[in-house]
Amino acid sequence: MAALSDALLLAQRNLRRIPRNPDLLVGVTFQPIMFVVLFTYVFGGAISTPGFDYIDFFLPGIIVQMIAFTGYATALGISDDLRKGLIDRFRSLPMARSAVLAGRTLSDVSMNVIALVTMLIVGFIVGFSFDATAGKIAAGVGLVLLFGYAMSWVYCFFGLIASSPESASAMITIVIFPLTFVSSAYVPTDSMPKVLAAIANANPITTVVDALRSLWLGTPAGTDVGFALLWCVGIAAVFAVLATARYRRTVAR
Repeated sequence: MAALSDALLLAQRNLRRIPRNPDLLVGVTFQPIMFVVLFTYVFGGAISTPGFDYIDFFLPGIIVQMIAFTGYATALGISDDLRKGLIDRFRSLPMARSAVLAGRTLSDVSMNVIALVTMLIVGFIVGFSFDATAGKIAAGVGLVLLFGYAMSWVYCFFGLIASSPESASAMITIVIFPLTFVSSAYVPTDSMPKVLAAIANANPITTVVDALRSLWLGTPAGTDVGFALLWCVGIAAVFAVLATARYRRTVAR
């Protein structure tokens, strides 16, 4: 219980920084609005999505993509805290060591909720509508937030292995950016060249996006929801272990 209490306190500390640094909200508010509007009105008319209006096809994809990027600030924040010695300060306090990373990932959940609500509101304005029961809509929201929490551990790991916030930013761009675009988020994968389509179909982003479409739009679910949950749990488990091990090595120096 003490570890959970410490983690919640650090999560509050991360969230309290937002009023003093409102630019932190730009990534989870203005950027999603810009992406939804631009893709809907600039590219939407040029992309074929048989059986769907483009906004209905596109919104689940852009939501998953934006949630995948929301933890970006976590990687930069951890790297910055390490460089400035704040992590050493935390170690000198009577608090659980696990609280530092857990607090970061928990605060990301709040940021993901803000990003999700923002994109849904903008989506409704430009024409998106659910074709699902309230239970499936809620299940989709839960899946998105679980995926965002799993990705937070990925960003924790990047923040710990990076030598600086700039280095963390570069690694995220190289690894996460192509992962989100080579997927079914923006276009059907069967419109891609065969090799690229095979990569996109094996991409966990595609699985989560397709699962979200099945929950919110009534497309055949198949095994997508089950595999999406497995991906979320697997990513969180693997990168929580990696990030924790790296954190212990870093603070032991």
